[in-house]
Amino acid sequence: MSRDLIVFGEDWGGLPSSTQHVVRRLAHDRRVLWINSIGLRQPRPRRDDLRRLISKLGQSRANPAATAAIPMGPGFSVINPLTIPAPRSTATRMLSSALLQAQVKRAAAHARLERPLLWISLPTAVDLVGRLGESGVVYYCGDDFSALAGVDHATVVAREIELVQRADLVLAASEELKQRFPDKKTRTLPHGVDFELFAEPAPRAPDLPNDGRPIAGFYGSIAEWFDTALLTRVARRLPHWHFVLIGNASIDLEILRLVPNVHLLGPRSHRELPCYSQHWTASILPFRDTPQIRACNPLKLREYLAAGRPVVSTPYPAAFAYSNVVDITDDTAYFCDRLEQARRFAGQQHDLQQRVRHETWDARASQVSTWLDAL
Repeated sequence: MSRDLIVFGEDWGGLPSSTQHVVRRLAHDRRVLWINSIGLRQPRPRRDDLRRLISKLGQSRANPAATAAIPMGPGFSVINPLTIPAPRSTATRMLSSALLQAQVKRAAAHARLERPLLWISLPTAVDLVGRLGESGVVYYCGDDFSALAGVDHATVVAREIELVQRADLVLAASEELKQRFPDKKTRTLPHGVDFELFAEPAPRAPDLPNDGRPIAGFYGSIAEWFDTALLTRVARRLPHWHFVLIGNASIDLEILRLVPNVHLLGPRSHRELPCYSQHWTASILPFRDTPQIRACNPLKLREYLAAGRPVVSTPYPAAFAYSNVVDITDDTAYFCDRLEQARRFAGQQHDLQQRVRHETWDARASQVSTWLDAL
């Protein structure tokens, strides 16, 4: 019988992460208790952190002791725990662990979990290992936490070292991440794709430019690894193109706001994205060369291919596995040339989609389930 899961991940909902994609499918034949984010850094006195704190307190007031999890579907529950994010001292680690342990144990009992496995996507949950009656520990590493923005790097990296030592199985999202962990307990788990969502025809988004000019599009977080300088040069060289960016920005985009053919649309829900990516001329991945990008395995690359539109990307290790269907360059002139070539794209949609047709989240979850059952 498949064992149940206690999952320490980011907050459930919003743009789904790789953990959410996999766990949602694992929940088909096992009960799941999802623990919303316990944090990767200590909060600071700024607007976003205060808003998040108020939200957490409001959720806690609605469910004061977290004795009962919030049902999200058959056999799937979520709790919003009160805790100390990324504690550093021994005393605060002990306090945070005790606080979390009490909340999670009550919720797990209410959810009637049996011999659960701990699935940990945030290394700061390591202090709960051995305290929840678990039958095994899985660490899923989807990012290079030593390079990830918005993280207390020293604290999180130290917790990750502890977690890897105590885990029974380590899942790494890329070969570059896998090389950091003990080979005997580590498996590579590349990201998958919701193929049907992105391949099945979707209506055109009403706010996507529709004046007959070609469109280069990007969706996802716009952070310090996003190459604004490259995109600015490309957009200025191709004034007859529209450049559409979808997503939250955590960096200054003033340089792009000054380019008239760049459109910053803000975030959209995951299910809305095919309404854009199926209808623009080409998808773009303008990444800078950073440690985080070298270790990444972006979900959007496979989603772009499933949408059946040409892809132009800057070079990074995970992209080269798709070099037969993705144009890869960090040269401004060649980037522009590949976009212009995309305007003459015809009859190749099937080839792009076939490249990822079997790399679905269902296939990834099936492989993970086999690994979990072997623990």
